[in-house]
Amino acid sequence: MPAATPRTIVEPKTQRPRLYRVLLLKDDFTPREFIVTVLKAEFRMSADEALGVMLDALRCGLCVVAVFQKDVAETKAARATDAAREKGYPLLFAVEPEK
Repeated sequence: MPAATPRTIVEPKTQRPRLYRVLLLKDDFTPREFIVTVLKAEFRMSADEALGVMLDALRCGLCVVAVFQKDVAETKAARATDAAREKGYPLLFAVEPEK
C-alpha cells in the first residue's frame, strides 16, 4: 500500500473592513445643549462624553466622534445631521476613512 501524501489546506485570508471616522464639524449657530442631545442619542454617549466632544469640536474646528465600518458611520452621520435639519440647525457630521 503506497504512503498517503499529506494534503495542505489553504484557508483564504480575510481582511478586516476599513474603518471610517464620524466627525463633528464646528458650528457656532446650533445650541450646545442640542449638540449634546444628538451625541447622546445617536452615539450613545454619556452627558460628560458628549459635552467633551462638543467642546473639542468648538475649540479645534472638528472632532472625531466615533469610528465604525463605512455603512454604520455613514448612517449615524446622516441621522445626526438630519436630526439637526429637522430642528432648523446647520449642525454637520462628516465621514472620512481612518488612516
